[in-house]
Amino acid sequence: MTVDVKRTWREEPSAALFILSASFFFIVTTLVGLTNATKFVLPEFMGNIPWLEWGRLRPLHTNGVLFGWLLAVDMGLIFFVVPRLCGNKLWSEKLGILTVVLFDLVILGAVFAFPLGGNAGMEYAELPQYLAAVVVVVWVLFGLNVFATVLTRKHEKIYVSLWYIMGGVIWTAFVYITGNFVAHFASGINQANLNWFYVHNAVGLIFTPLGIGLAYYFIPKQSQSPLFSHKLSMVGFWSIAFIYVWTGAHHMINGPISQWLQTVSILFSVMLIIPVWTVIVNFFATVSGKWDRVRQDPVLKFLMAGTTFYTLTCFQGPMHSLRTVSAIVSKTDWIVGHAHMAVLGAFSFFAIAGVLHGLPRIVHKPLYSVRLANTSFWLLFTGGLVFFAGLWIGGFMQGLQWNDWTIPWIDTVKFMRPFWMTRLFAGMVVYAGIFLFFYNVVRTFSAPVPAPEQQARPEVRPVGA
Repeated sequence: MTVDVKRTWREEPSAALFILSASFFFIVTTLVGLTNATKFVLPEFMGNIPWLEWGRLRPLHTNGVLFGWLLAVDMGLIFFVVPRLCGNKLWSEKLGILTVVLFDLVILGAVFAFPLGGNAGMEYAELPQYLAAVVVVVWVLFGLNVFATVLTRKHEKIYVSLWYIMGGVIWTAFVYITGNFVAHFASGINQANLNWFYVHNAVGLIFTPLGIGLAYYFIPKQSQSPLFSHKLSMVGFWSIAFIYVWTGAHHMINGPISQWLQTVSILFSVMLIIPVWTVIVNFFATVSGKWDRVRQDPVLKFLMAGTTFYTLTCFQGPMHSLRTVSAIVSKTDWIVGHAHMAVLGAFSFFAIAGVLHGLPRIVHKPLYSVRLANTSFWLLFTGGLVFFAGLWIGGFMQGLQWNDWTIPWIDTVKFMRPFWMTRLFAGMVVYAGIFLFFYNVVRTFSAPVPAPEQQARPEVRPVGA
């Protein structure tokens, strides 16, 4: 990587600040998750402190990881990617900085609101509505900056990443407003249906298009290979647009909703095989013949491991939408393992890869340590795999026991203790990987710009940079 000593991160402050703040919230909110996992094994752990009870910390963990980390880092990476695909600068860095500041204030507000009992009362939409309203304002500012940059682009052709990003911006607005505001005007089954539309499509129509769009940029860029098929990528984009919106109701299979709606959600869930396989084929075919680079390059490791976890996630989703499977796994810890593999194993891996690729180019310095990046990958990968698999196995057996009326419910709780202990220890390994990633980010950002004669040190230069 060539370092220009005259250039600094201040040329792209919006992207840099989003990445830094998101990385900080990553280690804070995952520490909250580790605390929650501890409470499953040691129920009295901090149990006498009201604002540290599980019921108050759980929404802080979920919302913090989803929005404080993943959405925020995706926004920073979009501010990095979109100008490069358009051939011009971000439309307004001042507007970008305002977006960062407002969004960080929302996350800080949530850090205080949830432990103090502020909770809107619906899954993933627990954020008090006065803070959710600020999120809407932030998204309008963010979308304005993205679309204005695209409209003023110098490159005529629109690469697939821009399609996914622009679609994700529009879909996020629709999904977020539905889940955080519209659902409050409904009641009973209608409210539950709207809530699960939001919960499922927080992944399907927010993090999927944003994460896949970014991966479509970083995989060809880092592997130095052309995208295998642009036409295939567009098939994936439009099929996501038409299929995902109907899948949320599969979380209520065998529940008190209409049979026709259950059947429709199952059909559309199975149809997700179309966009999923376009992504999988495209990503693996793009790096075909470059696997020697994957072995050396932590960025490609995260990208291809994320693709593998995405494959597994999108196999599980249609399977657990089937009535017979849902009767066993619904509401069990199997779902928890599935959700963590999507958010951590797939889309967080894509985001981490994007940071490792993009941050050195934003700050015009080499990555602080490729060795640390590789170490953080193996900690996250091995710890995550044990975490996910433990909950899949335990959750499936938990569901079988729930279906046996002769087994007292408390016995199913005792049965899960070894699996919850596995999750706790695996979570510690995952957290160690997250901490090393954060340390690498901070050191890369804060390191002095090297002198020209120091630019070629191989031990700190990312492979393929």
